[in-house]
Amino acid sequence: MSVKPALAAITDRIRERSRPTREAYLARIASAASEGPARAHLSCGNQAHAYAAMGADKAALAEGRAPNLGIVTAYNDMLSAHQPYEHYPELIRAAARRAGATAQVAGGVPSMCDGVTQGRAGMELSLFSRDVIALSAGVALSHNTFDAALFLGICDKIVPGLVMAAATFGHLPAVFVPSGPMASGLPNDEKSKVRQQFAAGEVGRDALMAAEMASYHGAGTCTFYGTANTNQMLMEFMGLHLPGSSFVAPGTPLREALTVAAVERAAAITRLGNDFRPAGHVLDEKAFVNGLVGLMATGGSTNLVLHLPAMARAAGILLDLDDFSAISAIVPLMAKVYPNGLADVNHFHAAGGLSFMIGQLLDAGLLHEDVVTVAGDGLARYASEPKLSDGRLSWVDGPSDSLNDRILRPATDAFQASGGLKELKGNLGRGVIKISAVAPERHVIEAPARVFSSQEAVKAAFQRGEFTADTVVVVRFQGPRANGMPELHSLTPTLAVLQDRGLKVALVTDGRMSGASGKVPAAIHVSPEAACGGPLAYLRDGDLVRLDAANGTIEALVPDLMARAPATADLTANQHGTGRELFAAFRAHVGAAETGAALVV
Repeated sequence: MSVKPALAAITDRIRERSRPTREAYLARIASAASEGPARAHLSCGNQAHAYAAMGADKAALAEGRAPNLGIVTAYNDMLSAHQPYEHYPELIRAAARRAGATAQVAGGVPSMCDGVTQGRAGMELSLFSRDVIALSAGVALSHNTFDAALFLGICDKIVPGLVMAAATFGHLPAVFVPSGPMASGLPNDEKSKVRQQFAAGEVGRDALMAAEMASYHGAGTCTFYGTANTNQMLMEFMGLHLPGSSFVAPGTPLREALTVAAVERAAAITRLGNDFRPAGHVLDEKAFVNGLVGLMATGGSTNLVLHLPAMARAAGILLDLDDFSAISAIVPLMAKVYPNGLADVNHFHAAGGLSFMIGQLLDAGLLHEDVVTVAGDGLARYASEPKLSDGRLSWVDGPSDSLNDRILRPATDAFQASGGLKELKGNLGRGVIKISAVAPERHVIEAPARVFSSQEAVKAAFQRGEFTADTVVVVRFQGPRANGMPELHSLTPTLAVLQDRGLKVALVTDGRMSGASGKVPAAIHVSPEAACGGPLAYLRDGDLVRLDAANGTIEALVPDLMARAPATADLTANQHGTGRELFAAFRAHVGAAETGAALVV
């Protein structure tokens, strides 16, 4: 299966740009792997501490001949997506014993819920939690007693942080183990309608609460196609999941069988066997390009525009916003899943899901087939889907036709000829826009600016009835250096109400939205951010701003923008409370949004 020349050219550009850092990275992990199983170099005292509580597994661990699997878990029972992980360790240990291996919980990582912290002070720690997760997983694996790692994580910053750690320990094989989506509840469009009604004052909090509880109602990942489910898609497209495992419901026999199979596979691909597959070799330039293709074809979360560059840097690979835009231009949008459509991920999975998409994109020459994955060589195996028959797990060919063309279409008859994300450039900086859910007539918005320094100020202005004409709402001092770059998702209902009233409205911000950003055009991640003297700091109320997604531009149509004195914000309120004081070093040293807004890579 040959790839299209345009995709090959993008991959070659990334490879050439990354050559020095990638070669240095590969040399480091080769050196680490050449030392053999790390446990062999530990003293008897070191090993005794590591095995003291392992009961019947102690003898196998001490002999050092069986692979030892390190479990890095993001379990807590506040995140619905992670609650099923509570009993995974005992399942994994039992499966490892049957496979002639051992398994230990190496450590836990924090896993905050963006749904809980939306619009609250805790959201200012959300993006930084990704780097904390990478650090925590690094501490877990630093004991050097493991031959492979199993990563249990789903949601927004958790999977990217775990991938950063897996790449850093790239001499070890790494298998990511999902837990699956919750059952479908209140349809997402109905939930969104109630949110807008509440924002407009048409219904009370009791109706809003009832709608939210009916939508988020059980164990498993939230069912809209936000960052969590985009992460799961990426793990398949990048070869870190077993094929077809992302969207199998929790608590089912197939889900348990896939978890057992992931353990067996991790045990089989260590350096102790004949099929060594270190994570650093899986996470190569082609894998990241495949991930970008998946992001565009599915209309995935804008948060991955931050996370993918950070994940790639951990593996010595340098991604640029140009790469996102170039791949978006050649990859069709094949899926319509909320907020880009009415379906949820369960409907998407039933319609053919990832196996159908991967098969289609391979046939179209829009994926690299010749990659290393945890399941074996070649991405074609990810066009298959798992089946459980008489207790035996097998993989069969995925569907060759969509089972619902309102949700999922072939690459040759896609919803759009290009993907869902575009880079924006202009005198206001560089940013991105997700246009897969934005109506074509709203791809170009030119209107006077209203400039704010917080999302609360925007909502207060809305409540006062101040938005009566076409407006570009500018929310600045929301970047990583200012306040940790919280999601501004709580603005979505407010702006949607204005749009439904017939106004032309857009959002421009150095902050971020989320995988749930939808029909309102939003230029996000604008860099350099206002807190670093970026152009947004020079905007004033009334300045004419043009957001042109068709041509990829974001401009202030004023002659003297950079000749003005920049605005400054009083950020003292962001320094304390809800743990924010602990993250002062992150705010002071974090990188720019366009390179991943990271501290540790």
